[in-house]
Amino acid sequence: MPNEDIKEKMRKVRQFRIDEKDDIVDLILSLKETGFNAKRLAVACEIYKKMIQDKNCVKFFGLAGALVPAGMQKVIHDFIEEGFIDVLVTTGASLTHDIAETLGYHHLQGELSAKEIDDSELHNQELNRIYDVFLPNKVYEGIEDFVSKLEIPDGNMPVSSFLKFLGDNLPKNDKSILKICAEKNIPIFCPAFTDSGLALQLGFHHQNLNLNHFKDMLKMVDLAWDTKHAGICIVGGGVPKNFIMQSLQFCPNSAQYAIQITMDRPEQGGLSGATLHEAISWGKVNEKAKFSTVIADATIALPLIFWYLLRSRSKN
Repeated sequence: MPNEDIKEKMRKVRQFRIDEKDDIVDLILSLKETGFNAKRLAVACEIYKKMIQDKNCVKFFGLAGALVPAGMQKVIHDFIEEGFIDVLVTTGASLTHDIAETLGYHHLQGELSAKEIDDSELHNQELNRIYDVFLPNKVYEGIEDFVSKLEIPDGNMPVSSFLKFLGDNLPKNDKSILKICAEKNIPIFCPAFTDSGLALQLGFHHQNLNLNHFKDMLKMVDLAWDTKHAGICIVGGGVPKNFIMQSLQFCPNSAQYAIQITMDRPEQGGLSGATLHEAISWGKVNEKAKFSTVIADATIALPLIFWYLLRSRSKN
């Protein structure tokens, strides 16, 4: 009977325990025998590990959301430094916050309770709120001072080339995303670059600047086209997700490995909540791909994935 065949493929859910000697690898291996997003996280860890082990895999990493303000800048930096990312696609906001921290400014922790937050008073004190993280206006003044002094060699270069130039001109810093990408020649694509405070300041001070987005689009397609095995990790969705996915859609190579970390829902048809399984219909993800969508806050899931990758590599 069909029902009996389905049951034969099933395994018992493991009621796991945590021992005082366990580390992150033990935890993830145990979570793989459970259910819900605990299992999905474990599967995502395993898939990312396979992406790293596959020498023919180009690892595309899409980053959206306020990860840097929340304190994840060093985690993302270390993903790049360890060779876990080959191509980064992100937002202008992420780069703006990265520059702020790189220049020595800081995002500030605040209260968790909305009752203790007066947004009108925050405005009066020139403090900008990102949920429970705060950014003083003077940070943007510092970024503007840095931007205004840039001597840009080519006003029509691709955005990715400009971001390499920007990373080269930032001070040495052991947590900067732009800096480590420049040092390791990891391309950064920012398809919605003008939608950011950084771009506004560039536009004000360098009014002849006309960065070429179309060259980046074609370069991204070339990267997707030439890869033997494409692996994607999407954090937060948005424009970075679509930029990676559309490149794969118009290439003979669909993703063979795919991870998505999101809190969005699929029902409203938005891309950020769209499942990776749905992407198979578009030819973006291979029908035989290993994939996992983790419904979780990326500030929790991403550090755990990185920790697992580091520890599992050291155990091999």
